Amino acid sequence: MIRDEVNQSIIISGESGAGKTETAKIAMQYLAALGGGSGIEYEILKTNPILEAFGNAKTLRNDNSSRFGKLIEIHFSETGKISGAKIQTFLLEKSRVVQCAEGERSYHIFYQLCAGAPRALREKLNLMDVDEYKYLKQSNCYSIAGVDDAEQFRIVKEALDVVHVSKEDQESVFAMLAAVLWLGNVSFTIIDNENHVEAVADESLINVAKLIGCDNAELNLALSIRKMRVGNDNIVQKLTLSQAIDTRDALAKSIYACLFEWLVEQINKSLAVGKRRTGRSISILDIYGFESFDRNSFEQFCINYANERLQQHFNRHLFKLEQEEYIQDGIDWAKVDFDDNQDCLNLFEKKPLGLLSLLDEESTFPNGSDFTFANKLKQHLNSNPCFRGEREKAFTVSHFAGEVTYDTTGFLEKNRDLLHLDSIQLLSSCSCHLPQTFASNMLNQSEKPVVGPLHKAGGADSQKLSVATKFKGQLFQLMQRLESTTPHFIRCIKPNNSQSPGSYEQGLVLQQLRCCGVLEVVRISRSGFPTRMSHQKFARRYGFLLLENVASQDPLSVSVAILHQFNILPEMYQVGYTKLFFRTGQIGVLEDTRNHTLHGILRVQSCFRGHQARCYFKELQRGIATLQSFVKGEKTRKEYAVLLQRHRAAVVIQKQIKSRNARKKFKNISHASIVIQSVIRGWLVRRCSGDIGLLTSGGCKANESDEVLVKSSFLAELQRRVLKAEAALREKEEENDILHQRLQQYESRWSEYELKMKSMEEVWQKQMRSLQSSLSIAKKSLAVDESERNSDASVNASDDREYSWDTGSNHKGPESNGLRPMSAGLSVISRLAEEFEQRSQVFGDDAKFLVEVKSGQVEASLNPDRELRRLKQMFETWKKDYASRLRETKVILNKLGNEEGALDRVKKKWWGRRNSSRYN
Repeated sequence: MIRDEVNQSIIISGESGAGKTETAKIAMQYLAALGGGSGIEYEILKTNPILEAFGNAKTLRNDNSSRFGKLIEIHFSETGKISGAKIQTFLLEKSRVVQCAEGERSYHIFYQLCAGAPRALREKLNLMDVDEYKYLKQSNCYSIAGVDDAEQFRIVKEALDVVHVSKEDQESVFAMLAAVLWLGNVSFTIIDNENHVEAVADESLINVAKLIGCDNAELNLALSIRKMRVGNDNIVQKLTLSQAIDTRDALAKSIYACLFEWLVEQINKSLAVGKRRTGRSISILDIYGFESFDRNSFEQFCINYANERLQQHFNRHLFKLEQEEYIQDGIDWAKVDFDDNQDCLNLFEKKPLGLLSLLDEESTFPNGSDFTFANKLKQHLNSNPCFRGEREKAFTVSHFAGEVTYDTTGFLEKNRDLLHLDSIQLLSSCSCHLPQTFASNMLNQSEKPVVGPLHKAGGADSQKLSVATKFKGQLFQLMQRLESTTPHFIRCIKPNNSQSPGSYEQGLVLQQLRCCGVLEVVRISRSGFPTRMSHQKFARRYGFLLLENVASQDPLSVSVAILHQFNILPEMYQVGYTKLFFRTGQIGVLEDTRNHTLHGILRVQSCFRGHQARCYFKELQRGIATLQSFVKGEKTRKEYAVLLQRHRAAVVIQKQIKSRNARKKFKNISHASIVIQSVIRGWLVRRCSGDIGLLTSGGCKANESDEVLVKSSFLAELQRRVLKAEAALREKEEENDILHQRLQQYESRWSEYELKMKSMEEVWQKQMRSLQSSLSIAKKSLAVDESERNSDASVNASDDREYSWDTGSNHKGPESNGLRPMSAGLSVISRLAEEFEQRSQVFGDDAKFLVEVKSGQVEASLNPDRELRRLKQMFETWKKDYASRLRETKVILNKLGNEEGALDRVKKKWWGRRNSSRYN
């Protein structure tokens, strides 16, 4: 589809029970996995349980037989992803709703609803067991081996949720299903001698009226009478028992068929492509297979006609068009014969004497019956080799898959498929929205253009076109759609008729292979050229694989050069006028090489594009980082400005609060001071005034006695305050005395510490001077000895050598190593001197620091007294150690001096002997 830009179709065919439905599901799963990713593929797969429940049933040959045809058109986007889907259905077998053969079942959904409906839903719908419904119990088959209907009902409900069918609509759907089941239980009673009837107003009628939302009386009238319009008059006709049953069954079939169409419409809305439509699609056709039972009716007639049309499509593409293309393109080809079913198709479709034309013609006659239809067929079609008349109302048609005998009983009624206007008006008057929708759809269909004569009697206004005509039109539209696509055929072969696994009936399989044309297809594929491509397309598709340029650039030359380059044998291909034809498997080498080359090209492109993308990303990242730095800087500056402003505001507030507190404290202190001052001054004044009062005359006292009495209370208060102030003053003076005593103690202690420190410094200085003098003396003595040794070494070099030979080996060591002990002594003395200087500096600095801490010049979290004692102990310890090492050094130096003296004496003795020998 993507490569050729042409829509594709998968046509699945085969007999009933051969596995077409399962094959279609596998194909859908494959396409969903291949083009999935958008999420809609899950919805497409979930349509299968819904369509199988409402459109499949158990037959004698198949437990899950499709009783309708469907075309699933899956749309894809430009990138190959599923963008939507659309489902089209064909000819639902409505008669199965009201009539089932022995050993078969009606549609699965009825049994699933009765088995799996929850308690609340069962009570709402008044559901009963399966064997209590007449429509379901007439076949005496209620279950399928290995199938759980309750679990299948849960799966169907889940699928309805997936395709966006609301809970309210689901309940309405289940209500319509229950109404169909209850309609089958509606019974009639005869009311007069003319066999006229009316519906019994029992539980069944009440439940149907309740479920579809209409009045009981209106439902009774719709099932018991028929209104007809003759000219300008309206006539009401009472129905007989058979007519009432037919009306009831027609209503049940119409409700179910409309419900099925409404469900398909809701699914299509959920899967709609909309604006995502690209025109690319893959269609999967799953239609009922060829059927041949003991008794074949109108449904088998239509199903087998559809299979004849599909077989013709198969023959046309795989035989006719294939061989015509070989001949037109001028290649060497021997024509293959095949069984053409065109004669059988003409038997069905020929006008005016075809099966479908005669059926429609007989259906329009008021007095037409199944017997007259059978006689008409025998009269006009006996000369056709594909037709054979049988006894009574039967006839036989020779199909591509074999002969099938049809019983014309019920053909006309099923082809007319009448639903009278009374029933449609009843549905339109219902309060539920689904019956109203069904009625409007049927009325819209009745307004379509009329083709052919109408059925005059019975007021069949709801069905203008016969079922056969409508089905033929749908089939022609299907063929036109398939003709616009590239077909891919899947033939399903039924291994046996007993539905048992692992069993193959050779005759049955061979018959299917022969009838379906598979053997001829294999013969053509082996001798033909299934792969073909135009010269231009072949050169355009594989031209870039050429290693050398072709002189002529026309497509044919390029194509031939490609074939020669890849060493394709001449018998494996043929060159036509416009196309190249290849046998099976020859194009695979070219495709593999092309894919490998394109993969390498794409790899190089991906690396280069990746490099470009990385460069662009890094540049973009740098730009973003720069932009972020500017933005963050601006943001930080703004935040800092706000923070600085807040800090300044906080400082101002703190300053104001602190100043206010300070002023308040100052005022309190000032007020207290003033009070104290006033009290003291008042006391002083009173004391002075008392002294002055003693000097005054007694006369004045008499005159002022009244004034003193008046002020005595005030004076008592003032005296009390003065006494209180004096007591406070005495306490302060006592505290002041205590503080003065402590200060004097601290000063005396400080003077003692200073004296001790001075004495310790003097002792240390004396000891240091004595040590320095002893070290200087030792250095001087060592320097003098070293100079004497150096002067003697030059004068007595030869004598030393003679002396060494004379004195022997006992004196070699001391003389040769005489200089080494002296140099070692010097190094020890120098190290002691350096240690003395370092330690004196350290102890001096520590003592100075502790004095500063003691005096308060330097602040430190330590106790100066304790540290001073610890420093003194450290100094005493080091002094003892240093004195002992100094004594040891002196002893060593004395020993070295004694050894040198003994050596000198030995030398002097040797010199004396030598001189005496010389003199002698």
